[in-house]
Amino acid sequence: QVQLVESGGGSVQPGGSLRLSCAASGRILSINDMGWYRQAPGKQRELVATITSGGNPNYADSVKGRFTIDRDNAKNTVYLQMNSLKPEDTAVYYCNAHVRQLDRGGILISDYWGQGTRVTVSS
Repeated sequence: QVQLVESGGGSVQPGGSLRLSCAASGRILSINDMGWYRQAPGKQRELVATITSGGNPNYADSVKGRFTIDRDNAKNTVYLQMNSLKPEDTAVYYCNAHVRQLDRGGILISDYWGQGTRVTVSS
């Protein structure tokens, strides 16, 4: 099976920065889209940013200009650089990946989620 492990979460003051990482491991042929989602207390899970295998990013309006998503395909890792953090960014951040895997039946694409990493922005 494939495992996604997030790191880099923590507590920061408003205006501060954090960099999240998510590394995929397991039997992986390649990874298509990867992304970050977040869920704040009392709110639905929402998309933060996605990035294609070719490096094309997409951002939620709420984080444009402040967050940057990037990936290293050789390491099967996706990053989220978060700058100018606001209290409303407080949430558990989840990594997502669409993983291509090879087996006897052919190539499969499966959706995987990380366990989440907590980000708290407060004074």
